[in-house]
Amino acid sequence: MKLLLSRSLLLKSSFLVLPKRPFSASPPRLATNRVFNSIRSLEEFSSLLLLSASNRTPLVTFWTASWCPSCRVVGPIIKDAIEREGIGQKEGGVSYAEVEMDSPNIGSLATTYMITSIPTLMAFSRQEAQLTTKLVSVDKMKDQIFLRLWIEDEARRGGKGGAGGGFLGGMFGVANR
Repeated sequence: MKLLLSRSLLLKSSFLVLPKRPFSASPPRLATNRVFNSIRSLEEFSSLLLLSASNRTPLVTFWTASWCPSCRVVGPIIKDAIEREGIGQKEGGVSYAEVEMDSPNIGSLATTYMITSIPTLMAFSRQEAQLTTKLVSVDKMKDQIFLRLWIEDEARRGGKGGAGGGFLGGMFGVANR
């Protein structure tokens, strides 16, 4: 009885700090990068955003078009870095998909996310476009060291958001990298 009474007093105390325990019935799994098929419609894009948000994994998107020669050079470099080299897995993992801007079913998706040039590399965390880390420089996309650091930074975000662009979706004061 004395133990029960002292425990109830402890629980009522505002100074009691209980350790946080994650609620999960399964053991933690190792992070792995996932590479998806190219996005050709708004529905496919929405599905991948939901999937990455539910897994708490940032979605790295590469905005491309079939007529873009720079895209044909840079696209395989980025995909290889994520898929074969596993860049970002140690930091929590990323998902990757190419968005085909010249697909007839893509609609105004590029306008929604302020894609003004291609190729563009942009991450989404918790379904939120990370506008302040959007990458449009082909030279930086070709730079293996810069690309590695960029992917690792996005993977560390781990579905927590944080670079959404601020005031008015980042329309003012956002410098594209």
